[in-house]
Amino acid sequence: MSGPPVREGPTGTGRGAITPDGCAVELYARLSAGSEPEVIGPVLRPGASVLELGCGAGRVTHPLVELGFAVTGVDESAQMLERVRGARTVRSPIETLDLGEERFDAVVPGSFLVRTGDHRLREGLLGTCRRYVKADGLVLIQREGPGCHSGLPREREDHAAGCTIRILSAEPVGDGVDEVRAEYVFEDARWTQTFRSRELTVERFEAYPEEAGLAVDRCPTPDGVRVLARPGQIRGNSDRGLAGR
Repeated sequence: MSGPPVREGPTGTGRGAITPDGCAVELYARLSAGSEPEVIGPVLRPGASVLELGCGAGRVTHPLVELGFAVTGVDESAQMLERVRGARTVRSPIETLDLGEERFDAVVPGSFLVRTGDHRLREGLLGTCRRYVKADGLVLIQREGPGCHSGLPREREDHAAGCTIRILSAEPVGDGVDEVRAEYVFEDARWTQTFRSRELTVERFEAYPEEAGLAVDRCPTPDGVRVLARPGQIRGNSDRGLAGR
């Protein structure tokens, strides 16, 4: 298999291997899963099959495996996948993933990939979600709302990992896309990452899954960061309950 495609915009610095999308392998092996397993786990049936798209070094994969889910992790980077334990792994770009007739109880695209600045990548991501989710399954999409690129610089602590995460700047590069610079500081190491991201209104966010044949359902937590979507037709704003968030 040839190497992963080089993405426009992403870069990264720091020790160890850096993937073509600017992610440092050792960094993502260190970062904690945060609250994601506690959000994802309760909406799935016990032992559910999960397709995790952009699993990286297993930050979320490993807790999901520990919760008893059958996880298939997909990533472009062989070096990332070498860090994954307890799950089946598939090396592939998300948008061209080929798993034949397999379908999953849940599809979980990693991080905030839906906000990519590249329309083709976003359409490919959501198309893959729709293609591999079962008819009665669900897709858990992660999002950030308006204002996520304002008030910079700002920082937060990943206490479990012992890391300070700083979003340093977000500079417009055209078509509603910002080039975002981030820094990750540990006592013994520092990494940076630059990537392109698009701020999304609620209405624009909801439109993207719908265009891929996924009906936005609800937010499982009050912060609205994770959104559930299901295959099928849209039932109307009153049923989805997101428009006012």
